[in-house]
Amino acid sequence: MIPQQPFMFEGSLRFNLDPWNEYSDTQIWKALEASELKQTVERLPNKLETQVVENGKNFSAGERQLISLCRAILGNSRLIVMDEATANIDLETDKLIQKAIHSYFKNSTVITIAHRLHTVIGGGYDKVLVLDKGAVVEFGEPWDLIQNPDSLLGKMIADTGDAMQKNLKSLAFEQWKSKRM
Repeated sequence: MIPQQPFMFEGSLRFNLDPWNEYSDTQIWKALEASELKQTVERLPNKLETQVVENGKNFSAGERQLISLCRAILGNSRLIVMDEATANIDLETDKLIQKAIHSYFKNSTVITIAHRLHTVIGGGYDKVLVLDKGAVVEFGEPWDLIQNPDSLLGKMIADTGDAMQKNLKSLAFEQWKSKRM
């Protein structure tokens, strides 16, 4: 699970990544590299032994999300649930997380709960489930849903403005096309 507000324990960064001491340093550093955190941790004075203060307040929101992602990579889970995991971070960190998710969890089921259309459109997700007032109103490939003139997803995309709408439609189409080649 990669939540919107990842929980971090007081203790070392190593403990936060590997609380049961299951992984070697090599495995931890590989997971840090995969989650785009290796350089950040290498710059810390005590590296993996850096102390984490209450709820990780000595790390940025993006770094806390990447630490949570690193935990998931170490656990090699078959099911990943991302609950608004990228809501409080910048678009660049969102892209890093999506890249890592799709690289390291190719054989896993990834469920992403997101309000950011950019997170799910063109992010490599096979299907999109659209909810309205707690009810499922659409389910399918983003490009297929967008093609329906009554699509709620299509209406949400249209509401983003001309430039973003064009970008999101292009991403959805490219993803749709790549699966058919």
